[in-house]
Amino acid sequence: MSETVGFRVAALQTVSSTSVDDNLKQAAVLVAQAAGQGANLLVLPEYFCLMGQHDRDKVAIREKPGSGPIQDFLAEQAARHGVWLVGGTLPLESPDSERIYNTTLVYDPAGKPVARYDKIHLFGFRKGTEAYDESVSIRPGENTPQTFQTPVGKVGLSICYDLRFPELYRAFGEVSLILVPAAFTYTTGSAHWETLLKARAIENQCYVLAAAQGGKHQNGRRTWGHSMLVDPWGDVIDCLPEGPGVAGGVLDMQRLADVRASLPALAHRVL
Repeated sequence: MSETVGFRVAALQTVSSTSVDDNLKQAAVLVAQAAGQGANLLVLPEYFCLMGQHDRDKVAIREKPGSGPIQDFLAEQAARHGVWLVGGTLPLESPDSERIYNTTLVYDPAGKPVARYDKIHLFGFRKGTEAYDESVSIRPGENTPQTFQTPVGKVGLSICYDLRFPELYRAFGEVSLILVPAAFTYTTGSAHWETLLKARAIENQCYVLAAAQGGKHQNGRRTWGHSMLVDPWGDVIDCLPEGPGVAGGVLDMQRLADVRASLPALAHRVL
């Protein structure tokens, strides 16, 4: 029997508040729940540790790489449950004292850091009275597309607004799984979230696991939620519309191989 049989993944959906301590407690409950259900790889959403009252609140809790309570929490949780834990995003310090990197960190089942990705596409949106500009408090990442190896093959890292830039996903090369921790707004999420996730799965012929913020937050913001697992054919395996919880399923490597064999689009690429 292959070691990849039964590899279960889980997207953890939160409704994060302005309290880091409360958010870490909420995350710990969800990690334990997903691990208890047999999940091998878990993904927290973007900003799982803080949804502040103001854009710059995240700058105040920034950590140095390799040191800090949020990173310690992630490493400890991964080791305690023996899982791959993808830490949504957390604020790491950047060369700009007024801005942070919005960073995904990946920990292996021993609690060791194995991958880092700093968000490169910064969200900007304005419609009526609703407006967002991540560049106020976030510095775009300078690193290249990031992947890491798991028992089910190579996994690609992306964050929220990245979802609108398919060239990033093509740059991963052949991957078994794409991860998308996110905090999509209710407005943009209701319009485009599921469509974009399905598109990334179909065009890259791989699984996509998206962990979202989902609900009305203490700061008044409302996020779309709908954390989900999409298979290589674009079918939604599981979805959690709103509120804290877990969505996921088992990655079927035979299903992935069959899709690629019957429609070898990756091999047919010209450009």
